[in-house]
Amino acid sequence: MPINRAFFFQQIRTSLFTNKLSQGQVDGINFILDEWESRHAGKDDRWLAYALGTAFHETAFKMQPIDEFGSSAYFERRYGPFGDKPQRARANGNTEAGFGAKYHGRGYVQLTWKNNYAAMSAVLSLAFGKSIDLVANPDEAKLPAYAAVIMFHGMEHGTFTGRKFADYFTAKPNGQPDKDDWVGARKIIVGTDHDIDIAAYGRKFYAALSYLH
Repeated sequence: MPINRAFFFQQIRTSLFTNKLSQGQVDGINFILDEWESRHAGKDDRWLAYALGTAFHETAFKMQPIDEFGSSAYFERRYGPFGDKPQRARANGNTEAGFGAKYHGRGYVQLTWKNNYAAMSAVLSLAFGKSIDLVANPDEAKLPAYAAVIMFHGMEHGTFTGRKFADYFTAKPNGQPDKDDWVGARKIIVGTDHDIDIAAYGRKFYAALSYLH
């Protein structure tokens, strides 16, 4: 059954967007909902809601794929092989000067590191039936349709941190929640920063979901 988008947008407009939604925000959310309905319909709605809450935070509420905030110098220091954590950078494929800036965070959930850009190139190529090379063209990670696939794949399969949706949200056969850890789910993306805030956003998105019959 399709999501009742009229109801959904009516609800989040008041609960999350202070009664104002720009066209860009609506379009960005629709890309996420389109991807969910196309490839993930029937899965746990909490996964969708938590992904939306994560995107809400990671895009600074714009709901459009964005670049991580920072300068090239900042990215080199944070992600480069000669920066603050050179071993981590090299282990994640950032082996050359300039790679910290080239493979900084992008998208709905801030895809980072050359190795992740390579892995998601394969995921996108399979999803869209054509060759997609994010290593050569990292800005393509900001295309909304691509960014939505990256977000759901990484969060479902644990490719960002080793943690995945099912570690925090599962249901028993009778439909009663088994795992229902909105705060802990932040570890799917990163550690614990803003975990309480994002949990609250996710719950509000979840409350807005209903379906057309």
